[in-house]
Amino acid sequence: MANIKSQIKRNRQNEREHARNKAVRSELKTRAKQAVAAAEAGDAARAEELLVIAQKRFDMAVTKGVIHKNTAARRKSRLTAQVRALLAA
Repeated sequence: MANIKSQIKRNRQNEREHARNKAVRSELKTRAKQAVAAAEAGDAARAEELLVIAQKRFDMAVTKGVIHKNTAARRKSRLTAQVRALLAA
């Protein structure tokens, strides 16, 4: 356990930020799964709608500093390709 006052405060801040980041990362996974599930069900309109929402959330996560911009770009690209492939099949 830290003895220094500034380090104690930093530990508290880290815990709060960790919880916030964890929630954002969890939401990213949920949004991606929803888009894929809609595409698998064959609901093209809903899948497209959910895909746009998922992409928006990836961009928001980059803005908040939760994930790197290249990571977001890669995940958006893969998700889009997956949804398009499922809708085409």
